[in-house]
Amino acid sequence: MGRIGVDIYPLQTGVGLEDVTSFGKYLGGTATNVAVAAARYGQNSAVITKTGADPFGRFIHRALRGYGVDDRFVGTSEHLPTPVTFCEIFPPDDFPLYFYRFPQAPDLDLHPGDVDLDAVRSAKIFWVTGTGLSEEPSRSTTLAALEARGRRGITVLDLDYRPMFWKSREQAREWIGKALDHVTVAVGNLDECDTAVATREPSEAAKALRDRGISLAVVKQGPKGVLAVDDAGTVEVPPVPVEVVNGLGAGDAFGGALCHGLLAGWDVARIMRFANAAGSYVAGRLACSDAMPTEAQVLAKLEEVGSV
Repeated sequence: MGRIGVDIYPLQTGVGLEDVTSFGKYLGGTATNVAVAAARYGQNSAVITKTGADPFGRFIHRALRGYGVDDRFVGTSEHLPTPVTFCEIFPPDDFPLYFYRFPQAPDLDLHPGDVDLDAVRSAKIFWVTGTGLSEEPSRSTTLAALEARGRRGITVLDLDYRPMFWKSREQAREWIGKALDHVTVAVGNLDECDTAVATREPSEAAKALRDRGISLAVVKQGPKGVLAVDDAGTVEVPPVPVEVVNGLGAGDAFGGALCHGLLAGWDVARIMRFANAAGSYVAGRLACSDAMPTEAQVLAKLEEVGSV
């Protein structure tokens, strides 16, 4: 449940948008990319969101179906344009994003009546993002969906903190904190953990998340790999080396792989190795949704680095 849109990515790297002459058009949005990634592994996935009533909205529905993602819960905001996102690509670690989500993105125009609560309750995994809490009516709708879910099954909060969507980090911390009371898994990078629980130290962040009743806390540490803590203890997995082309989709690939591993009942160490490799795979490619790997491709990546 969350953000959807169209990613407009330059086909030239290492130059600013003012010098780019050609672009590629891709399905985008954090929650959407996670759903696409999960579908690549053969999982049944769907997105609860909205588009505008325009050509980009039609493209999104067609793209979702092409990836095998159910679009029945994707509504339409007649008065709002489908958002587009531009990026600049300066490998290995500089990928500025430019969001065009005005006057409001349709995915934030989610009202309670737009959500099938029976589907929310029955899903084996329900995934929401911090961005969905940044504005009304999506904020109240997301929290209502989480309350209806009642921590059934696997309920994931992708901390997903993007400063441009909030008035302040403190405002984000307040609302993300309310969502943490309803989820069983939390996943985020160090900056996102700082927003959620006011610390960037990985072990402290994981403990603070666990203290909120979270069963599995996943802290992504960038070049230091990933830290995960559940009832069985702490697991720390190093990163998978990659020559970065575009790092923007790596976190979403990690998320889809996390869903796949959780549904398969793998132990946490195996899930983290697999998710790291999935993120690495996508970081080595230009697109996000188009680049999401199959299980065979992730396993090949793990074998390549000797981490199967």
